[in-house]
Amino acid sequence: MIVWLNGTHGAGKTTTSALVQQLIPDSRVFDAEKVGETLMDITPGLPETDNFQHWPPWRPLVVETARRVLDYTGGTLVVPMTVLVEPYWREIRTGLAGHGIPVRHFVLHADQETLRGRIEGDLVMGPSTFRHAYVEPYAEAARTWLHAAAEVVDTTHLTPAEAARRIVAALKS
Repeated sequence: MIVWLNGTHGAGKTTTSALVQQLIPDSRVFDAEKVGETLMDITPGLPETDNFQHWPPWRPLVVETARRVLDYTGGTLVVPMTVLVEPYWREIRTGLAGHGIPVRHFVLHADQETLRGRIEGDLVMGPSTFRHAYVEPYAEAARTWLHAAAEVVDTTHLTPAEAARRIVAALKS
């Protein structure tokens, strides 16, 4: 099974995914961003883009990597990854389904003021123009398709541990 934690930067995906992993026996965190980083390291570089998710190989490579890891280890993969483009999400979801891999899709949501404050106050990554640039596209995806395609966990007033416990409780119900 895959527990996919979606949402924009500052929603708490990375921190929450580590906590979810601790609460689910035989689970691992798979950071699909590393697949994008691998593509970014190809030389000469792939065609210019502002987001590696726009490269057509990224989506099937995420599916194939997840499938291979699950074939090898079994258990559950927790995937903290923002996907705001609906056709990209459908491609990933359809690819995983084609391999018989069930997916529970959660969106970690917070209001825009909270997201902006978290991005500004991030002691690890620091303030980031890149991360701020995704607040409004997230809001648009949330309004148009994303919240309907997932189980929403509002993290505005939750700690990451509380969010992780809610996700794990939802998995059991």
